Amino acid sequence: MIIDKVALSLVIIGALNWLLVGLFQYDLVASIFGGAGAVVARIIYSLVGIAGLWCISLLFRKRA
Repeated sequence: MIIDKVALSLVIIGALNWLLVGLFQYDLVASIFGGAGAVVARIIYSLVGIAGLWCISLLFRKRA
């Protein structure tokens, strides 16, 4: 399904952002969108979180 691919893509983006935070203390999303408190950055963080929740369902689905 397309939503699975979109969710997985967002989770990967979030994971790469956390990698940058962990290794270099650099938040790419915050720097692009004007700080971690900026509305757009908070929307991106929320979408990544929702995508993570969606991806939990991938663990429990039967493969076709």
